[in-house]
Amino acid sequence: MRIWGFILFLGLASYSWGQSTFNNVGNLYLHPQATVGVHNQLNNEGDFVAQPNTLLGFYGNTTVSITGNAPLNVYDAELANDFGLVLFTPLNIGNNFNFITGTVFTPYNDVNVTANFLQDAFFTGESDTSYVQGFASVENEATFSFPVGDKGALRPLLLNASAPVAQAKCSYIKDDPTNPAVLAISLDTNEAINDIGYVSDQEFWIIDTDQPSQVTISWNFNSGLQSVAPTIDDIVLVGWSKAANQWVIIGNSAISGNPNEGFLVSNTFVPSNFEAITFGTTPLPTDTFAANYPTLGNYFVSPNGDGINDVLSFDDWDQIEGRNVLHIYNRFGQKVYTKENYLNNEFNGFSNLDNFVIKREEGLPDDIYYYTVSLPDMDLNYQGFFYLKR
Repeated sequence: MRIWGFILFLGLASYSWGQSTFNNVGNLYLHPQATVGVHNQLNNEGDFVAQPNTLLGFYGNTTVSITGNAPLNVYDAELANDFGLVLFTPLNIGNNFNFITGTVFTPYNDVNVTANFLQDAFFTGESDTSYVQGFASVENEATFSFPVGDKGALRPLLLNASAPVAQAKCSYIKDDPTNPAVLAISLDTNEAINDIGYVSDQEFWIIDTDQPSQVTISWNFNSGLQSVAPTIDDIVLVGWSKAANQWVIIGNSAISGNPNEGFLVSNTFVPSNFEAITFGTTPLPTDTFAANYPTLGNYFVSPNGDGINDVLSFDDWDQIEGRNVLHIYNRFGQKVYTKENYLNNEFNGFSNLDNFVIKREEGLPDDIYYYTVSLPDMDLNYQGFFYLKR
């Protein structure tokens, strides 16, 4: 059973406990078995050292804040305050932070102020009402799950670095990265490489470390991917490249779930090379040739020289990017025409194959013919028919 008590002064130490603020301007030690509760404000201007088997709790029915010019070092800490804990100076956690109830808030505009987990430290009790809103960090670990969230949702990010990191920082923002309310950045979701069709305007993470790493993040119905990704294979991790100044594909090494909910594991990348990461789709189903042109249509070809339907001409052929291959077959499945990079005005009813065609000089007989069009650069294939009548 722990006892209440907590101070031992070494050297010159000074402290005061006013009506609402506890001020430490000296050397303050919490000795083993000490338990201290903070209900208002703790202002730390000196050394605040919590030895093993001590507990610093944040309680009460008003917001608790930690201020001062010096980090606050704790061993075990717990938060049981619905109004939350606001950090204006770093909180270094040596062992365990227990989220009983309430949120830890850190400033988005000062990444040096974090809920910082030291080597071997951990947390318990995180939930959709108890997490870090702002920046959490970790020191000297290769694997760590950051208990970050925003707007009533825990949205953790699991870091798996190739080696222990000196310090890694992470934040989750439930907002459009183009113009987030809490950060002075603009990561325009329309500024993306061609291989990206959509960049999430619902949420993003910031993860900062120089160590090559993989991350695991999840999505749910509130992420909105179900409206832009017909299948899970359309979802991909993207990041705002500091070098390219646009969204680029980071890619997935594993993915599971469905467009409503799931998770992905990224390819290995260097997080500090990216301003932010989020979900994207490639390609965007509502803005691709395949979506706009589910078929190439069926046609009538009458090569009689009157200038009307004299050649096989596909609608919107100029929208096709890259190579194309056209094959034409008669009703018996025999190929009568083939052309790579068809110019949309070349087939006029004559075969270009040296095969069974009779009376080649007179052209193909009136009949129904079938075509296939392959667009290898767009990974698309089409088929249809046309009626040939001279």
